[in-house]
Amino acid sequence: MSRLGRMVLAAVAGLAMVAGGAGPVSAAPEPVPSGPDQVVGGTLATQGEFPWMVRLSMGCGGAMYTPSLVLTAAHCVNGTGNNTSITATWGVVDLQDPARTTRTSNYVYRAPGYNGDGKDWALIRLSSPINSPLLKIATDTSLHNGSFTVAGWGATVQGGGQSRYLRKATVPFISDSTCAAQGGSYSGLIPNEEICAGVLPGGGIDTCQGDSGGPMFKRDASNQWVQVGITSWGIGCAQPNAPGVYTEVRYFAADILAAAVSLGGGPPGSGGVTVANPGNRTSTVGTAVSAAHSASGGTAPYTWSATGLPPGLAISSSTGTVTGTPTAAGSYGVTVTATASAGGAGSTSYTWTVNPVGGGCGAVTNGADLSIPDLSTVESSITVSGCAGNASSTSSVEVHIVHTYRGDLVVSLVAPDGTAYTLHNRSGGSADNLDTTYSVNLSSEARNGTWRLRVRDAASADTGYLNSWTLTL
Repeated sequence: MSRLGRMVLAAVAGLAMVAGGAGPVSAAPEPVPSGPDQVVGGTLATQGEFPWMVRLSMGCGGAMYTPSLVLTAAHCVNGTGNNTSITATWGVVDLQDPARTTRTSNYVYRAPGYNGDGKDWALIRLSSPINSPLLKIATDTSLHNGSFTVAGWGATVQGGGQSRYLRKATVPFISDSTCAAQGGSYSGLIPNEEICAGVLPGGGIDTCQGDSGGPMFKRDASNQWVQVGITSWGIGCAQPNAPGVYTEVRYFAADILAAAVSLGGGPPGSGGVTVANPGNRTSTVGTAVSAAHSASGGTAPYTWSATGLPPGLAISSSTGTVTGTPTAAGSYGVTVTATASAGGAGSTSYTWTVNPVGGGCGAVTNGADLSIPDLSTVESSITVSGCAGNASSTSSVEVHIVHTYRGDLVVSLVAPDGTAYTLHNRSGGSADNLDTTYSVNLSSEARNGTWRLRVRDAASADTGYLNSWTLTL
């Protein structure tokens, strides 16, 4: 029997609390629960109860480790490097709550040496910080006892669909020896790197598909929540003699902190340097710029450096201010680093777009949220002007849609002359959300005019919203 990671499997998407039980679960968004026990062995979380919880668009959970970093599972991400494809949703128990806060990723760091066995942790850096309470992680084994809390938006039954509402449950600690004695894949449990929790022998309470990367946590002696584990894998969900296996975060605490510092700074009190992310920037060839950066933590003064700056720009090593006049149009991935005088450094990354003279001809984004009601068609517009000639044969459309059933959606780009280019046609089954960049040959289309992203919900029961879309001609 092989290890079964608790990410979205097959056509199952989402994250949420779990628990085995009888009966199928529809992939449609569920109504607001009215009873106390809406998950077998679990309950509905209340608004603000776990304020550091994050839901990730690839079908995983996570927790805020710093204002710009989400701690999740390594098996939820593809590798280390620049990544703008992940959307994080924070601040709500209902994923469709209009009060939700969303951020896109700009970088992913996966645990070095991860190969599917152990080392199942990763950090996702957000495009800009979230003013969130943080969930500190364990640094010793003092909390490896008693019971833990698990939470997420994953399946509520093995093989079921995602949940719209955050759920929680309590799972008891299981020793390594007892866990390994369950046989099968559990006999390969990796001491120190993995920790088990669940109900033996009967099951009934567990994390499940879509809960991967979410935290397992409990209160310490000072009544503060502390993360002890990261939802990693298990055999089925809430089955007898099949507990959940979690990444033992205390074993990796130093590595996680070091990675966080390298990505822009550790959590408060960690001694790391945090560089504030200024957000993506736009300028024009031939127009002088001045862009300041700031840092905190470590020992000032800082020494500043930068990579990936547009040609014609340079950073002051003493002040962190970028000045100069861009000389070449394009999109540039910039990383700015501040090194503290007593050691330690932090970085932040963002995109700097330089438009040609005549302006407005680079990437253009419509970031206004647009509701996608059930069985309806909606459109979002971007107007391009001052751009001579036709679009490129390698134009791109970056789409971010939050939706509880991706297979309901038909997404098209409509050119100014009315020609429609189908981007997505009801693929993906019950997986949630659509975070994809499409390459489209638009060489027969004039760039100037109003372009529309048309989204049609073609089947009943599920809803969502268009978060943003970006057109690069």
